[in-house]
Amino acid sequence: MFTQSVEHVSAELEAFPTINDQFDFRKQTVLEILTARQFDLNKLSAVVGRGGLLPPIQAGGYVVNQAMKELILAGNLSPHASNLGALLADAIAGPLEIPAFIYDAVSADEMADIARITGFPEIQRKSLCHVLNSKAMGRKYANEMGTHYAELNLVIAHLGGGISISAHQKGRIIDVISDDTGPFSPERSGSVPLFALVDLIYDKHYEKMELLKKIRGQGGLKGHLGTGDIRIIEQRILAGDDKAKQVYEAQAYQIAKGIGEIAVVLKGEIDGIILTGGMAYSEKLTDMIKEYITFLAPIKCLPGENEMEALALGGVRVLSGEEEAHLFVM
Repeated sequence: MFTQSVEHVSAELEAFPTINDQFDFRKQTVLEILTARQFDLNKLSAVVGRGGLLPPIQAGGYVVNQAMKELILAGNLSPHASNLGALLADAIAGPLEIPAFIYDAVSADEMADIARITGFPEIQRKSLCHVLNSKAMGRKYANEMGTHYAELNLVIAHLGGGISISAHQKGRIIDVISDDTGPFSPERSGSVPLFALVDLIYDKHYEKMELLKKIRGQGGLKGHLGTGDIRIIEQRILAGDDKAKQVYEAQAYQIAKGIGEIAVVLKGEIDGIILTGGMAYSEKLTDMIKEYITFLAPIKCLPGENEMEALALGGVRVLSGEEEAHLFVM
């Protein structure tokens, strides 16, 4: 019926020591928007929230239950605002006595076992990517092609504050390049040479949280150029900033390289490559990427962070009985 996006400036969120401490603030923001829109909550049939960085779960919908809430509230998950999605959905749905769901959580895991193995026996690769928007755009692309998502092989690159690239085989994400194993993004470092990283840690004596912030939040374009806003960066390039131009081109180069890397997982049987996420609005960026990958498969730009529509449509599929919601257990 309507969409509204609220951007919280860093100064607002820095007042809260942890992500979980932001819960009341974010809940109040949502309720104030609904009140301002004069929306009657009693019209709701369900509330669907973002699925956060839970332990590996199945793709699709999950009922928000006590086990899920307790896990999130314990504060041991990797910190990300999406972890609050289940709690916010439950807080609104509970008083109305309607179901609360999450859908296609970041940690939804369909990855092939062979893709998990790394050169360290102690470390396994995990399926962490922008599952919600990637699968939604896969369904949208399939619909435009007059077919079904479950019948296509796709490479989907989500280009946002973090970047992930995923291989979709007949409706399943069989391999991913997550935001810490691939191209750098507006605010994240992406993959870096291991020997150099070890030297940096010991030379600079980084604490764990300090380094994690450098990887997520202070890396990528922001680390190089002081901003992760590609609109500002493109303006700087137009004004003749050669460093901004070089770093921006390097990001496009790495994104294309990541698409090429994961394309081999599908053994050349690729029905399409989708560029999505907020950065896909930039023709400058997508044109640079296309120069490298046009030989692989047809390319489609479906820009935007389409999570809200994807959550709504996922909730409809569950409520209509087209899909059955899973039950979260620890």
